[in-house]
Amino acid sequence: MRDLLYSYGMVATYYVAAVSLIYFSILFFSYRGMYGMLKGEVYSRFRSLSGSSYVPPVSLLVPAYNEELTIIDNVKSLLTLNYHTYEVIVVNDGSNDRTVELLIEAFQLTPHENETMTYAIDCTEVKGIYHNPAYPRLYVIDKDNGGKADSLNAGINFSHYPLICSIDADSLLEKDALIRMARVYMEDPGRIVAVGGNVRIANGCTIEDGVVKDVRLPRKLWPMFQTLEYLKAFLGGRIGWSHINGLIIVSGAFGMFRKDYVVKVGGYRDGYPGEDMNIIIKLHRYMLDNKLPYKIAYSPDAVCWTQAPDSYRILSSQRKRWGRGNLKNMLENRDMIFRPKYKLFGLLTMPYNVIFETLNPYVKITGLFALIGYVAMDMTQWRVLLIYGLINFLTGYLLAVGSLVLEEIGYRRYPRMRDLFKMIGFSALMFLGYYQLGVLWRLQGHVEYLRKNNTWGVMTRQSWNEDSAAKTSA
Repeated sequence: MRDLLYSYGMVATYYVAAVSLIYFSILFFSYRGMYGMLKGEVYSRFRSLSGSSYVPPVSLLVPAYNEELTIIDNVKSLLTLNYHTYEVIVVNDGSNDRTVELLIEAFQLTPHENETMTYAIDCTEVKGIYHNPAYPRLYVIDKDNGGKADSLNAGINFSHYPLICSIDADSLLEKDALIRMARVYMEDPGRIVAVGGNVRIANGCTIEDGVVKDVRLPRKLWPMFQTLEYLKAFLGGRIGWSHINGLIIVSGAFGMFRKDYVVKVGGYRDGYPGEDMNIIIKLHRYMLDNKLPYKIAYSPDAVCWTQAPDSYRILSSQRKRWGRGNLKNMLENRDMIFRPKYKLFGLLTMPYNVIFETLNPYVKITGLFALIGYVAMDMTQWRVLLIYGLINFLTGYLLAVGSLVLEEIGYRRYPRMRDLFKMIGFSALMFLGYYQLGVLWRLQGHVEYLRKNNTWGVMTRQSWNEDSAAKTSA
């Protein structure tokens, strides 16, 4: 048993060293990518595109299921973007609340008989299409429930423009978000097949008429942790992965795609969470299989504000769903791992995701049992455990603070100095339970996958006005 524990300790040490090296490397590429973006913004020939007719037209796809609390503010926000030519396609996915009724009432929509669906990709048959010439950019599709992926496919089939953009119904775009994303696409339109946007947590912010008027940190603990988690993932991670063309996911809350390639890969996968990761993997596979030059880019200054779960029940349900989607995607695409044919994506991105993301819960749980074994068999000293724990904490903390520095360098959406100190403090508190819960939720998601649980899970919405009112009265 001692030999087994000793061998495990050696393997675990190399594992931790490898993952730390990769994390810091990606953070380095994020800084490098940030420098390139800031420099490019100064010299870009597409700096002043607001309202320009030269930007490519875009179809905004908004899947909606029981979104009566946020859908009107969301649509109002989308209809006032600083963009020349675009359309907003809300796809009601068989809601059993008043989502469709509220849209029809708010925008005086009527059945639109002149439009036909092409069904270029599979989706549930549409029951009706609603439109009002007074709002020429807005269309509402009503269909039976088929899931988020099915709704996106329906929107693609109906869309009129060569670029599509997926947006969650509980999210709000900044006025220039679409322009900023289009600018990234226009820098290299021959190669870019997808562009991811930056998703930020809106809890605690003041929202008026679908616009974020005052950016504040969340008051509740769970959204606060998620704010820091998103900053680390989107700034400290995705900028770096995009810099080396290794992005494995474009958030379903806000992402732009070339419609022709999405159709070629069969659209979004139906019937299982993780469709945002799946569509990116399919695009990587298609482009590499056909030896086509391509890039999947990321635009950190194209900002989408979204509601974060503010209770343990809803947050755990969301994270278990993410765990299921990640495991299914890795199993379905295991043939890409360590295949030179798939270049950096197959040799680095996929192995990294499997070893350091999908299998991470098992490493941490077995590590805990091994630690108990070391103590029980007197194979270690408390000083060694303390030093190892401090190194582990400092490594993770440096990565978190590194992401906050990126935020301060590039964007400073939280301009108050006390907000910065608060984020630095809470970044340390996340090591005292939150990260451990993340391991548990991912493991539970894997169990749900083995039980063939394909449900979306628990998710409730809160009115933007309620959140702003709570902030005003606080």
